[in-house]
Amino acid sequence: MARAKSDTRARAQAVAKELFLQQGVRRTSLQDIADRLGITKPALYYHFSSRDELVRSIVQPLIEDGDAFVAAAEARPDADPRAVLEGYFDFQFAHREVVSLLIGELVALADLGLVGRVLDWRTRLSALLVGEDPPLSAATRATIALGGLADCVLVFADEPVEEVRAAAVDAALDTLGR
Repeated sequence: MARAKSDTRARAQAVAKELFLQQGVRRTSLQDIADRLGITKPALYYHFSSRDELVRSIVQPLIEDGDAFVAAAEARPDADPRAVLEGYFDFQFAHREVVSLLIGELVALADLGLVGRVLDWRTRLSALLVGEDPPLSAATRATIALGGLADCVLVFADEPVEEVRAAAVDAALDTLGR
């Protein structure tokens, strides 16, 4: 029985993610998700008490992995910028569908308190790349490097990932002046 519950939960998350990416979070109802799954809305409520809970369950792995990545990067003394940027690219790539959802549904996800966490990671990673309290020029370069690297994951999704990774990390390092 627990396996069936887990399978339905995972299928609901997959269907919801697909619909959220197609229609948007606010335009996708729990009824839409239940219909696509071929279950009743009350059956879906058995797994998720609300659409917000379902959204959080989809975004939670990104949050957990992001927190772990940033903490691990901060724990390395004298973190190598290339290693930080490569790790950030790999993290973004592993979660590219959810990152795409975050970008497309920024307002809806901000209302759930999920966007602030992502911005916090950027601030902390910037400090690793350009130090605490950098001049505006350095802080701007770090923001462009991290944002551009993340964008490359989405913009060049059909290109070979290793080529995109190498080009994006090199461009980010160039942006940082390294």
